[in-house]
Amino acid sequence: MRRRPMDFRRPVRRRFSNVVWWTLFGILVLLFIIIFSKESQIESRPAHGKQKSYSHDRIMEGLNITDEILSPNSVTRQLSDQISLAKAFVVIAKESNNLQFAWELSAQIRNSQVLLSSAATRRAPLTTRESETAIRDMGLLLYQAQLLHYDSATMIMRLKAKIQALEEQMSSATEKSSKYGQIAAEEVPKGLYCLGIQLTTEWFGNLNLQRKINERMHIESKLRDNNLYHFCVFSDNILATSVVVNSTALNSKRPNMVVFHLVTDEINYAAMKAWFSMNDLRGVTVEVQKFEDFKWLNASYVPVLKQLQDSETQNYYFSGHNDDGGTPIKFRNPKYLSMLNHLRFYIPEVFPALKKVIFLDDDVVVQKDLSALFSIDLNGNVNGAVETCMETFHRYHKYLNYSHPLIREHFDPDACGWAFGMNVFDLVEWRKRNVTNIYHYWQERNVDRTLWKLGTLPPGLLTFYGLTQPLDPSWHVLGLGYTNVDPHLIEKGAVLHFNGNSKPWLKIGMEKYKSLWERYIDYSHPLLQQCNFH
Repeated sequence: MRRRPMDFRRPVRRRFSNVVWWTLFGILVLLFIIIFSKESQIESRPAHGKQKSYSHDRIMEGLNITDEILSPNSVTRQLSDQISLAKAFVVIAKESNNLQFAWELSAQIRNSQVLLSSAATRRAPLTTRESETAIRDMGLLLYQAQLLHYDSATMIMRLKAKIQALEEQMSSATEKSSKYGQIAAEEVPKGLYCLGIQLTTEWFGNLNLQRKINERMHIESKLRDNNLYHFCVFSDNILATSVVVNSTALNSKRPNMVVFHLVTDEINYAAMKAWFSMNDLRGVTVEVQKFEDFKWLNASYVPVLKQLQDSETQNYYFSGHNDDGGTPIKFRNPKYLSMLNHLRFYIPEVFPALKKVIFLDDDVVVQKDLSALFSIDLNGNVNGAVETCMETFHRYHKYLNYSHPLIREHFDPDACGWAFGMNVFDLVEWRKRNVTNIYHYWQERNVDRTLWKLGTLPPGLLTFYGLTQPLDPSWHVLGLGYTNVDPHLIEKGAVLHFNGNSKPWLKIGMEKYKSLWERYIDYSHPLLQQCNFH
């Protein structure tokens, strides 16, 4: 047979077999990939389960929960529950004065706790046999407690009665604390009393001091020079006034331009003059006056003096009766009728030649130069003061009685309050607007104390309503006599005010702030040493 040529052989079968082989190879690869991925998933599942189991074990270990406690037949859990209940019954038994039963419960609690401790030490659960006696004895005591009406309802009633009794005790203690705190705040320390006597004796016995005063009469022109920096302080506290003057002098860039106008009462007049005559104040000019010398200050002009002649007012402030507890003791302090306290409303009359003055309370410390205050534009207002309305309780409604129609009709209850203690007064605007007459108007309408009760700030808020220019808060930092103050505010503050009962010269003063005040006292002064200041 003749063979076909090579070109005519059938290649189709060979091509077909190659396709088949490649197809089979692809199927095998796909099968291999599928089988491999399934095995990976199977291997990953136990690992995830192990992770969850490990997390659960960690939580159980953290809560100190064992399998034995989780068991419904746990002896340990039963003992623990009995101990918790017994502890509550011990408290109730003591409150009921059943000390014998309280002792029995406490003894059984200790026995049960010993059992639990021994089981924990040996790391083996308690058996029913070893705990049977303790559970039975504790059960009998708990049953006895129920017979004594130590159940939940009785416990709740007794606790309510106890809470009410404690609230009454707390209310009584708070009232007493307020009264004693007020009395402590009003006391004159022995050292201050001694200093006043020593200075008065020195003034009348030492002609050199009086000669110094006469030699300083050439400063008369300074007292009326409106190109200088004029400050005024109204006080009967010699040492506190000394700190105000001394701190201002030490922190002033130009102390020779500073003039202090001090007004006191007749009792302290000689002592005040003696103190500022014998001490160097870096060139600061100091004038001392007594308000009794002001002829215009009489009952026909000043409502406060007129009120002091009223028998009802005298009875309210000076009789000692407590008004059946209806009025807090701080509202009945006679100092609120003191002319030294109300003299701030008569500054233009006290200093008729001055155009601008800075008023300082005697419980402040000056730690920055205050000359920039004299160039502040008050925008036609009379009073420059730091506002205190960062909190809602320092708005007008806190100080005034808004149930009274006069207050309600004339003043916004949410108006921002401000502080006395460091105030810039434009006396030209004061006289132009007749501000003192505004004060008289409101003071005369508060004879019965229905518009406000306490102090000079409420009438000040009424008098200077719409006439006050807000100052930067750093000029006047308050609260060092009753609360905690941000150290950054203290550091930046120009004037630090110890407002509140805890004055720095009193034993009840806040210790952490006393050094800010005491740094301006020279305790080596012979008179201070004689009066035991230290």
